[in-house]
Amino acid sequence: MASHPASVRPAVPGTDRPRPRRLWWLALLVMGWFNLLSALGGGLGLIVGNGMGMPMSWLVGTPFDSYVIPGFILLVVIGGTQALAVLGQHGRQPWYTAAAGVAGFGMIIWIYVEVALLPVYSFLHTLYFVSGTLQLIALLLCLGILPSDRRVAAEPLE
Repeated sequence: MASHPASVRPAVPGTDRPRPRRLWWLALLVMGWFNLLSALGGGLGLIVGNGMGMPMSWLVGTPFDSYVIPGFILLVVIGGTQALAVLGQHGRQPWYTAAAGVAGFGMIIWIYVEVALLPVYSFLHTLYFVSGTLQLIALLLCLGILPSDRRVAAEPLE
């Protein structure tokens, strides 16, 4: 029988997928919910709140003439992928890990593009870049990247 990494329990019945430790599973879920609620609030704030007090001058040099389209992208694309990941995880769907990966990378890409386009930098950029990164780290831990035995050295390549 194959040994499983320390970060996972025995395989999920009927599959060859390991079951993640509860701690990593909960960490992934918390990060997903945090990113989902942030994307929904930010998207609605940009659309309904007319940019949430951000000056229109910040959009000069970007492809946007208002905050509506960026708000829509944040709400539907970023929020949508986060919602899919969270709902899939709650439902213990076999694809939730793939959805969480797309959602985490989506958050990081969103922040990268925002920083590249806007002439200002905010602590929120750091916060959401880190939250997307932590979501990916929690995902990797759920997938069992920790070695099962810390005493075992990496096998040499032949």
